[in-house]
Amino acid sequence: MKTSRSPHSILISFLAFVGMFFTIGTLVPTAAADNVIENFPAGDGPIDITFDGANIWATDFRGSALTKLRASDGVILDTIPLSDPPLRATFDGENVWVTIQGEDEVAKIRTSDDTVLGTFPVGEGPSHLVFDGANIWVTNNGSGTVTKLRASDGARLQDVVVGAGPDGIAFDGTNIWVTNFSDSTVTKLRASDGAPRGTFNVGYEPTEIIFDGSKIWVANFGDLGDKRSVDILRAVDGSFIKRLTNAKRVDGFAFDGAQMWLTHGTPNTENVSIRRDSDGALLQTLSVHAGAHGILFDGTSIWVATFSGDSVSKITHTEQ
Repeated sequence: MKTSRSPHSILISFLAFVGMFFTIGTLVPTAAADNVIENFPAGDGPIDITFDGANIWATDFRGSALTKLRASDGVILDTIPLSDPPLRATFDGENVWVTIQGEDEVAKIRTSDDTVLGTFPVGEGPSHLVFDGANIWVTNNGSGTVTKLRASDGARLQDVVVGAGPDGIAFDGTNIWVTNFSDSTVTKLRASDGAPRGTFNVGYEPTEIIFDGSKIWVANFGDLGDKRSVDILRAVDGSFIKRLTNAKRVDGFAFDGAQMWLTHGTPNTENVSIRRDSDGALLQTLSVHAGAHGILFDGTSIWVATFSGDSVSKITHTEQ
């Protein structure tokens, strides 16, 4: 019988393991098919990243800090110390918000001058977070809830009970979607008031989740035989569309408008894959530094946080 562990504890154990074995490589651009990959130093053990329109912000787990890099050239602009290791990050249009490991709170940092504006209590074991245009939603892995904070002042507006071990979170323009790691389900909540809109079965131990404009993609951490899986649901009603199998676990999603980009933290090679959004077909695999986790699209390039490389990778499509 399988024993479920929280995604929080799995992530921390994995990061501690890989950190002993990998070090940063030579920071020079390399070409992969029609993509150019550039690697930039980004603190000590970056897990996640967010984009403020001009700069990349990386959560440096081992360094208990945020690293701010200029997106145009990867130059480090600032390092903002935090009280404890940060996990995940999101941007609300003016501020970066991060969940803090070891503290049941999130921190808010003003991007114009990098000032830490405050920390705000949430539930037990905060993990991922997302901005809905007015509020910050935080998954609390330890308490089985999602906390809704008003972005303007951090006021705690609501705590909504979801499934067991909530982890990943996404916003579809109207609703909040949450992966329940220990229940193998996804919960859909109406963002305006937190009302439940449905609970949907997915694969074993779902973690990461993303909205592509019409569909919800869910990464399932647990095994299906010798493979991991990604489930695709229709956002309007949560109905199942397709299951994609992958020998590598998925640690992050980014959507560029036509393709879905996936990170795979465990492998040391081919740890980014590209799938066609329309049908999930695998198009290409790329290699960045080991420990690929957080990933985003900035409108031009894909950025990846690589924990083991103490770096972020910038992947830019070029015409051949």
